[in-house]
Amino acid sequence: MSLFREGHFFFEKTMKLFIATDHGALEAKNHLVKFLNELGHEVEDLGTHSTESCHYPEYASKLAREVVQQEGRGVLLCGSGIGVSVVANKYAGITAALCRSIDDARLSREHNNSNVICFGGRVSSHKEMEAMLKIWLETEFEGGRHEIRTNMFAELGTKI
Repeated sequence: MSLFREGHFFFEKTMKLFIATDHGALEAKNHLVKFLNELGHEVEDLGTHSTESCHYPEYASKLAREVVQQEGRGVLLCGSGIGVSVVANKYAGITAALCRSIDDARLSREHNNSNVICFGGRVSSHKEMEAMLKIWLETEFEGGRHEIRTNMFAELGTKI
């Protein structure tokens, strides 16, 4: 959550976020939904809601469409985070970043203007994901020389 200075007062910026996973990270997704709600964000949970085997491309595609259509941000998970990040990045308007550290999360926003963060539910702990997600939400895109680069890939991918 970002804090802005207005005179001597600070206020919190909340946002609508989309979240999705396959069966491989269901527990982590449920934990992050609760965490985000506690931070005051509105979270739309796009599934899955079961530990039954399912196909991560379906959930990553569903989230990518929502993020693009609603100009929002999303959180994607699967066992490793690799599969959902590959699928999400197939869509024009999505910059999905697989993050394994706070620095990855911060840089994915500062330099790449990522609108989807991806985690491996079997790779990162709940606390690690919380820390990465918090810094990702707080970090603004720097623009400047980075914007030249992000504009180069902004229109690549499958149109929704």
